[in-house]
Amino acid sequence: MNYRHAYHAGNFADVVKHAVLARLIEYLKLKEKAFRVIDTHAGIGLYDLSSQEAQKTGEWKGGIGKLIGAELEPQAAVLLAPYLEAVRAVGGEGALRSYPGSPLIARHLLRKQDRLSAIELHPKDAALLKTRFEGDYQARVIELDGWLALGAHLPPKEKRGLVLVDPPFEEEGEFGRLVKGLARAHQRWPGGIYALWYPIKDRVAVSRFRRDLAESGIAKILDIAFEIRPPSSVASLDGSGLVVVNPPFTLEKELETLLPALLRQLAVEQPARWAVEWLAGENA
Repeated sequence: MNYRHAYHAGNFADVVKHAVLARLIEYLKLKEKAFRVIDTHAGIGLYDLSSQEAQKTGEWKGGIGKLIGAELEPQAAVLLAPYLEAVRAVGGEGALRSYPGSPLIARHLLRKQDRLSAIELHPKDAALLKTRFEGDYQARVIELDGWLALGAHLPPKEKRGLVLVDPPFEEEGEFGRLVKGLARAHQRWPGGIYALWYPIKDRVAVSRFRRDLAESGIAKILDIAFEIRPPSSVASLDGSGLVVVNPPFTLEKELETLLPALLRQLAVEQPARWAVEWLAGENA
């Protein structure tokens, strides 16, 4: 699967991933002590929804395009507010023109004492991201392989924070790299929060991935699945998942409100579904 993000920015998978990311950051903000967000596959940070790539797929129209003006249940609206505020901050007045990637969403939500490390391997993308954060002392852009960052940049000096691992799934073996990368990172920083994104397309690979995580020996792993349609007869992105290691105690309850509300807006074909499952710890 080739997941070049310019084609998919703002789609249903981004909406779910970034909504959960915002909830994790909001939880970290409950304590005054500083924290760091480390984004291992940061991309270019901001995506033009009028670009040739975005217009070719139009995926954002079935994602943030549906959600941005939707009427939401009050509890869901409160939970989504930080994420949607970050989107509106860069999206422009009136019609949505741009969509922020995870580093811009994270940066929008940080307090003055918090920091962002945005890591991107591709030189052109890293250079563009650096221009977006030029002069921003709270954000650091590093041109580096994100998989290496899981060793070299952990633990952060703040000793609190979140690591987002969102690989492009351009090469074979990304599920295996996720498991190995998480194991290496967790060994260096067992107290950190980790969020690992993955596509639900090859269901055999997804099942193996979840099993490998369950057998990893890591104590607390929560798996979030969001599927906008039943399994397709041809290879298709039917859903996406997010694995959260050391999830906040508030997260599971929030997801029980958040995910059904998102599914009502973003489902394409029934039966669509969401699921929250402990792969390790709690009720695994």
